[in-house]
Amino acid sequence: MKNFMVYGSYGYTGKLIVEQAMKEGLKPLLAGRDENQLRVQAEKFGLEYRTFSISDTAALDSALLEVDAVLHCAGPFVLTFRQMAEACIRTKRHYVDISGEIEGFEALALMDEDAKRAGIMLLPGAGFDVVPSDCLSAHVAKKLTTATHLELYIKSIGSGVSRGTARSGIENMQREGRIRRDGKIISVPNIWDSKEIDFGRGTTRLVSMGWGDVSTAYHSTGIPNVTVYMGFPKAMINMMRMTRYAGFLLYTRTARDFIKWLIGKFFAPGPTRQQNESGFNLLIAEVTDGKQTVRAKLKTPEAYYLTALTSVEIMKRILSSDFKFGFQTPSRVYGADFILQFKGVERSEQ
Repeated sequence: MKNFMVYGSYGYTGKLIVEQAMKEGLKPLLAGRDENQLRVQAEKFGLEYRTFSISDTAALDSALLEVDAVLHCAGPFVLTFRQMAEACIRTKRHYVDISGEIEGFEALALMDEDAKRAGIMLLPGAGFDVVPSDCLSAHVAKKLTTATHLELYIKSIGSGVSRGTARSGIENMQREGRIRRDGKIISVPNIWDSKEIDFGRGTTRLVSMGWGDVSTAYHSTGIPNVTVYMGFPKAMINMMRMTRYAGFLLYTRTARDFIKWLIGKFFAPGPTRQQNESGFNLLIAEVTDGKQTVRAKLKTPEAYYLTALTSVEIMKRILSSDFKFGFQTPSRVYGADFILQFKGVERSEQ
């Protein structure tokens, strides 16, 4: 039996994950829709592969029965997570993905009891979305157990965006912003709020966005009010603001498919190898109960490279029977210090 399957293995992040898995001595089963790309990748690493669409239920179930778990890497996840998760429940195989999409997290949380009955774990967000931020949130929440509000600040330096990430953003753009208030996720306009944050290199303007932690941080910490802020280039912030007024023109299926085609035609696959090695991310988590405030800072390697490290480590743990049944977040199953084991990660109190 192969140890686990990587579905979408030939995408930008999937390739990084397969390379990391091979370094760790793992031999994943490669899978996806494109046989040509799968064959080339499989021959390069001496691995087996299976070609099928995620909508082909029989082929999907058959492939899952060859492994113990799947690492789902084929986005936009809002279009693919449910088919894969339901197949994992049917076949009693563990489900892990590298999504950062709130809708998927919340839907998988509702499958908790089904997963427990099947004896499997559902763990979305096994990459940069949301391992480091989830672990950092859990860390500060433990220091202030009376916290009622959590704010996360995220800044990426020297990296870029993959085609898959860009396509997922287009697929989800009609959902506007997301924040959590009094335990409930609510929609707000794009660029709903902004803040000037000092990561130690001078202030940076960050804007609110519907990052995955709006969902997962609540499940991990129980804190009912969550807002996430991220840094973007000024031109992108202006474009995001424009969608408040003209965004409806882009929300049709035809418009989104055309934009995704343009991304595939003109976008680079993702950050260069040099960017993977030299880029990094800075995160700050701040919790308050109205009287006290606790902050901590995290520095991590570049996002896509870190995703390969964290997701492969999670698969290794699952294969060694280190998992919990049902829907989980990274910090709930592996602890707030899980992120600290990776080279280049530094955590400090603020």
